[in-house]
Amino acid sequence: MRLEGKVAIVTGAAQGIGFAIASRYVEEGARVCLADVNAEAVGAAAAKLGSNAFAKICDVSKKAACDQLVAEIVKAEGHLDILVNNAGILRTGDVLEISEEDFDTVLGVNLKGAFLLSQAAGKVMVTQATGGSIINMSSVNALLTIPNILPYNVSKGGLNQLTRVMAVSLAQKGVRVNGIGPGSIATEMLEKVMEDDAARHAILSRTPMGRTGTPAEIANVAVFLATDDSAYVTGQIIYADGGRLGLNYTSPVPEN
Repeated sequence: MRLEGKVAIVTGAAQGIGFAIASRYVEEGARVCLADVNAEAVGAAAAKLGSNAFAKICDVSKKAACDQLVAEIVKAEGHLDILVNNAGILRTGDVLEISEEDFDTVLGVNLKGAFLLSQAAGKVMVTQATGGSIINMSSVNALLTIPNILPYNVSKGGLNQLTRVMAVSLAQKGVRVNGIGPGSIATEMLEKVMEDDAARHAILSRTPMGRTGTPAEIANVAVFLATDDSAYVTGQIIYADGGRLGLNYTSPVPEN
């Protein structure tokens, strides 16, 4: 119960990594707001986690929505201790063809959304004696390149710098800001991709550990960053990627 008495917001929490983090936070004793744009899905997700979890609808790309979310949480709970900016979207397309609309949409959620909600939460956290912890969901693609997801790559690179700038700015005000950079994680989306043998081989060949990670493994890192176990850690991106960033060749893929 390392998070007993804490209040957390996890965005993009209707499924995948966001839901796994929310679930672990509840297990550790926190009261958790699962925020998402999908009302039905996030409501069902929160219902699975019991009385210490509740759902809120929020489009993080809108300042008014972010401000309202934080205000509602603080009014109801009295404080806000943890924010996980996990909401993220993807748009694919050739570098020379991808639309301005797609570029703006991805950056609006993945980068601007993290900024807006962190700013709103940060204003509350700096007034609290206990401070707070902000955790941004980055990606190995903040550093690596996949040519047909340019807006996503750019948004995650920007998110890393947002993490560092806010961490330095808030370091003496009791608020820590860190990021998590997952590699290939077995979310619902990736599991569908992995059904294709060629795609599975391509994905696993770039991961030295020879397997995908699990949402629960990313959630464990999020617990560490939310607790006093990481009290002297700020401005860092922790890459949970099975060794992918250190790889400059492809690894043999274990056969089933």
